[in-house]
This record gives sequence, structure tokens and C-alpha cells, in this order.
Amino acid sequence: MQYTLVPIAALAAFALITASCNKQEEKTASTPSSESAAKSYPLDTCLVSGEKLGSMGNPIVINHEGQEIKFCCDSCVPKFKKDPAKYLSEFEHAGHNH
Repeated sequence: MQYTLVPIAALAAFALITASCNKQEEKTASTPSSESAAKSYPLDTCLVSGEKLGSMGNPIVINHEGQEIKFCCDSCVPKFKKDPAKYLSEFEHAGHNH
């Protein structure tokens, strides 16, 4: 019985490691193509919080309908996705001021 449990546990651990690596690879692989296809983000602040980009580590970058959007941290992304129109109207207004 022990011989059966060890391989199953090893496979489970391998699956978890592989899954987390694949998620990272997907982000890394999609980022360059998304960034090159997206319009550049013109602001130096987070679209949601208004914090200076880089103040909380590397900015989080997404491609929203062909527009690069940058956030100060992970927690701002779901706020944006909940009501993108609200933030995009602010973005449009701010973008015209630059």
C-alpha cells in the first residue's frame, strides 16, 4: 500500500507545481504579444487608485479591448473589471489632458 501512495502523492505535487508554472508561463507568454498589440498606457498613475505606478512594486499590466491598462497592485484589477466603463471614462478624460 505504501508503494501506491508515494507515487500518487508525487504525481499530485508535480501536478500542482506544473499548474502554477503554466499559469506563470501563460501570463509571460501573453504579455509581450498583448503589449505590442495594445495602445500604450499614457499615465504614470494607477487607473483605479490614482497611486503612482511602481509605488507598490511592479505595475500590473492588462490589455483591455486593445488598450494597455496599468494598475499599482493586483487588488485594483478586479475593481476595474467590475466597472470598466467608469474607469475608462476617467482614463479618456485623463488621457486628453496629457
